[in-house]
Amino acid sequence: MQALYIILGTLAVLIPGLFVISLFLPATVKVVRARVVPATVAAVFQQVNILRNWEGWSPWHQLDPALKLTYSEAECGVGAGFQWESKHRQVRNGQLTITECRLHEYIALDMQFMRQRIAKGYFRFEPARMGTLVTWGLRAELGQHPGRRLMGLMMDKWIGKDFERGLENLKRRCIRESSVNNL
Repeated sequence: MQALYIILGTLAVLIPGLFVISLFLPATVKVVRARVVPATVAAVFQQVNILRNWEGWSPWHQLDPALKLTYSEAECGVGAGFQWESKHRQVRNGQLTITECRLHEYIALDMQFMRQRIAKGYFRFEPARMGTLVTWGLRAELGQHPGRRLMGLMMDKWIGKDFERGLENLKRRCIRESSVNNL
């Protein structure tokens, strides 16, 4: 019986404590990763802008080869998008739509994971000495929910790892495409 009181007492302190701590956590989370890809800005931009190309480099496509994709009518540019369904616990369901597209410079995305709030993603493309500097970023509003704010502390680690893997895959894909085009 004493153990039950200790457990209940701990929970009575821990739960309100986490709630109070969450009030001081940021309501917005940002994840940004960048990588130089040894290819032209046009070649890298095309890999991201044409959404069917994502199947060759997206980290989420690799996690679940059985991923079910449904594409919008537009294949690239503003309005292009896709929805995905997966039973894989790291992929699940969601949708992505291109909301802004500046040729060879910038692509903005709306991303929604498992019917949560829409996160704003983007890709920035800048000429670099050894190719193209690609920056992949995401900004998500967490709102006032304490659980979301606490999870926000881990989002950079979770999503950042996927972004790093995706940028590495994008680099390999662009190198492979470049070598095929040079044959």
